[in-house]
Amino acid sequence: MSATPTDLLREATSRLDRLAASAEAGDLDPAIALMVQALDDGGVLQAFGTGHSEAFAMEIAGRAGGLIPTNKFALRDIVLHGDRDVDVLGAALEREPWVVDELMATVPVNDGDVFLIASNSGVNGSIVGTALWAQEHGHKVIAVTSLEHTKRVQPKHPRGKRLSEIADVVIDNLAPYGDATLELAGGTAAGAISSITAAFIAQLLTLGVARTIAERGEIPPMYISANIPGGDEHNSVLEARYADRIRRGA
Repeated sequence: MSATPTDLLREATSRLDRLAASAEAGDLDPAIALMVQALDDGGVLQAFGTGHSEAFAMEIAGRAGGLIPTNKFALRDIVLHGDRDVDVLGAALEREPWVVDELMATVPVNDGDVFLIASNSGVNGSIVGTALWAQEHGHKVIAVTSLEHTKRVQPKHPRGKRLSEIADVVIDNLAPYGDATLELAGGTAAGAISSITAAFIAQLLTLGVARTIAERGEIPPMYISANIPGGDEHNSVLEARYADRIRRGA
């Protein structure tokens, strides 16, 4: 079959429509409630993803129009903030459960923090291990994953768990098995969708938290663009409230 840009647009918009309808129906409310409670308790939102799922964490933490009490951490932190040499970094690292203890030793985690963890497959050792670490340390976990994909692959963590089996709240990113949505001539596929839907989920969650706080008559702690006048000053004042709790790197 011929896969066109319009076909990809249809695959994307049909899923975004489903996610928006799900949010309107209140399906994201449990996740939003956990996030609001974390902020009320003085916690921050800890965002994590590996590979292309790191894009979800980037949508949650440190962007214009986003919440300020958010922190993104990544596998590279064991080099940037730990003792590992850069040679340890590679695509296979996300599959390794041993990395979790070293990684979490570099992350500024405090009581009340909630973890938002994205993984399309939901089975890699670092992802599952981080969710288990958070759970074992008393933190709530919100997962964004492909339920269709994760149920068809085997967990890579020694505990035999999937992210979706650990999290307190699970949000389906609606990606198909293998992520690609369009079949090409010769049987190959293209049109990966999970990054698009995960980014939308991140924004739906951010909107839900901000709206909940605003409807209480309070001002949500939101970033404004650093590329407009007064942006840096506004952001710096609010970031100072969470000194040593959130990291912003290049």
